[in-house]
Amino acid sequence: MIQSKKLLQLSTSAALLAALVLPQAAAAAGQANTVPAATLTLAKPSTTGSAEWSSFVKQQYGIQLSGTVTREQFSVALNKLVANISSISEKDAAAKGFLAAGNSPLAVSEAISAVVKAADLKELAYTYNDEKVSAVLKQAAITYTKGGSISAQNAQELAVAIDTGFVSSGQLKEAKVTGAVSADLAYQLLGKVAEFSGHYKNYLGTVGEDGIYGKLAQAWYESQIIKAGELQQVVDTALKQNLVTGYNLKDATFDPHFDPARTITYGHSDIIHAIQLIGLLKSEGIDAKVQFEPKTSAFIYLKEWGEPVQTDDYQVVQIENGNYIAYAKEYDLSFEFASVDEKKRFQPLILKYAKKDSEDAVGLLKGSWWQPLYHSRTELADYPVITNNLLKEGRFIVQSFSLNDQSAKVVEGFKKLDNKVDIESYQFWVDQPFYNYLLGEYK
Repeated sequence: MIQSKKLLQLSTSAALLAALVLPQAAAAAGQANTVPAATLTLAKPSTTGSAEWSSFVKQQYGIQLSGTVTREQFSVALNKLVANISSISEKDAAAKGFLAAGNSPLAVSEAISAVVKAADLKELAYTYNDEKVSAVLKQAAITYTKGGSISAQNAQELAVAIDTGFVSSGQLKEAKVTGAVSADLAYQLLGKVAEFSGHYKNYLGTVGEDGIYGKLAQAWYESQIIKAGELQQVVDTALKQNLVTGYNLKDATFDPHFDPARTITYGHSDIIHAIQLIGLLKSEGIDAKVQFEPKTSAFIYLKEWGEPVQTDDYQVVQIENGNYIAYAKEYDLSFEFASVDEKKRFQPLILKYAKKDSEDAVGLLKGSWWQPLYHSRTELADYPVITNNLLKEGRFIVQSFSLNDQSAKVVEGFKKLDNKVDIESYQFWVDQPFYNYLLGEYK
């Protein structure tokens, strides 16, 4: 690991700054909170209710529904969602025939039939015999008889939807199978299709659950330094040419798909720090969904720093000028809080208990940094705005953070190295200490 004094030797040219989060000297751990945890009431994250489903589907897929949903609206929405999660065109999704388009009214039973097929549950549904179907539908006050108003196939689809949690028996009882589909129900059904395909919110657990610490530790020890083939060759070349001073490499399959308005992402390299941070939030009565996102940070290690010590979590490759490219295993923790107000409580705790201000600081979490790094995709007071210059290839993502007025130069440099690489730049909100680092300040 690079010691604090070596940080001073890193280039902090405003024109070339990138995301470079380096481990810094650990401060002595201290008691983070003097209020007994037993006296605190955790603010629970929202359960998966209608507001959660609608928020998720709107944000992730740009689908807008209201009132009573028509057959055409639901068909278009379902095809759009399936196209997105399957990486196919909407035309190809429509060709799968989940729901016949048209202007006729859409019944609840038809919408459920469509999503059961879209979620690849139809084979399971068609294993249900009449006795099993009748028993399940009875929970929703639906009487099923062979040759009745509900076809055998539709009855099987309704039964499997209840058993797998697409809808509850109570919901189906209230909505009625012949009833019109409300926007709330449509959002839920669409969200469930995403969930069954592995595209709903992706997280380890919550701050408030007892098992979160073990899950977090296990996720860390199972993670490895990420390698990304040709994409990594491009950004390593950028490092060699001093286009950037560092970059972060992530795997998009760990994306939590959280609500940006309620989410903060916090980066670090010490798993004990993460565990203590979870404990700190819990002791302060803050609950949130928690996702662990493996991350590799790459940066230039100067030869005058001496022979680097390599481990499974810290590796170097020597380059032509005698320096090294160092690859360090790190992580991001994404927190989705119960509300925006809960999200706002995060920064004061970090600045008080996880921000190092002196070499002999006490009362801090283990491994606290001079410049902690956490950020939000939505605006927060007292958070400066910077730019993420993001490169994508398949499941891999390279992040290179810069000052806003330097983003164009960074993007242009990447394009010169490979004009086919997929580059996206967007602005986001970051903590003041890290912004100061981008300006060239050490502390």
